[in-house]
Amino acid sequence: MAGTYESGPSYLSLHRSGELERRVKHAGELLSPCRVCPRQCGVDRSAGKTGYCGGGFLPKVSSFGPHFGEEPPLVGSSGSGTIFFAGCSLRCAFCQNYEISQERYGREVSCEELARIMLWLQDRGCHNINLVSPTHFVPQIVRSVSIAAGQGLAIPLVYNTGSYDSVETLRILDGIVDIYMPDAKYADDEIALVLSEAPRYVEIMEAAIVEMQRQVGDLVIERGIARRGLIIRHLVLPGGLAGSGRVFAFIAERVSRDAYINIMDQYRPCGRVGDFLADPRLKVLNRRLTVKEYKEAVEAAQRAGLHRGIPLGNR
Repeated sequence: MAGTYESGPSYLSLHRSGELERRVKHAGELLSPCRVCPRQCGVDRSAGKTGYCGGGFLPKVSSFGPHFGEEPPLVGSSGSGTIFFAGCSLRCAFCQNYEISQERYGREVSCEELARIMLWLQDRGCHNINLVSPTHFVPQIVRSVSIAAGQGLAIPLVYNTGSYDSVETLRILDGIVDIYMPDAKYADDEIALVLSEAPRYVEIMEAAIVEMQRQVGDLVIERGIARRGLIIRHLVLPGGLAGSGRVFAFIAERVSRDAYINIMDQYRPCGRVGDFLADPRLKVLNRRLTVKEYKEAVEAAQRAGLHRGIPLGNR
């Protein structure tokens, strides 16, 4: 694992050694045929063709700016510098960013422009660069970080993902990403396939999060600000569809009982959930989460031995 935070974000030592530029080349090779994400759809993105994710050769950005709605250790006093990428390796029926992830609202930018966006966010005082739905643009992100590091970028990188990530791709990011923020969405492959079109989601998500933990470890917070480590998000779904108890058992047993967890209660019907009104099991998605359902999920996390995070305590 490259570097410690005392010497700045990990990618700076890789930049100084020349290793970051070697990672740029390695990542670029994943674009043709495309095997950036576990779908391995095989299109030639280096020729501008678009994959299942909607991504082509250039990164596509929907929006960017200081964001104050993220986890408190990311936001601090000046915000998290979010960059929302258009498209996604998943197609979650209930996605609250549906226009961005599936309608792919945004514009293509060069890697040089993406680097300038990162530097602009740093100049605004943001505590980190928060890459939202970055999975399908890892090669372009690595190139942009290399450019930005040469021009003074020196704040942590947050990899904010739905966890449908290839371990091969994540290993390219070892020493580049400081903070991983994956979703642990489901404990059931059948539900994942129906709701997110994600074959083998549980196996892929678990392998990805274990690799992220290997790279960065438990979350390190200094003076209230996250510097390095893992933040795991879990959105509780109505009717227990996410399998929250099994998700928390995986985290406690295979990741860390000291993992920082955000147990999220903000599910609301949106996207394509109306398609499931006739399905006896899935029609619950057309209502909001109940207080009782959320409380049961929190209690399941506590029984598993998890104790850090939201609402478990910001430690």
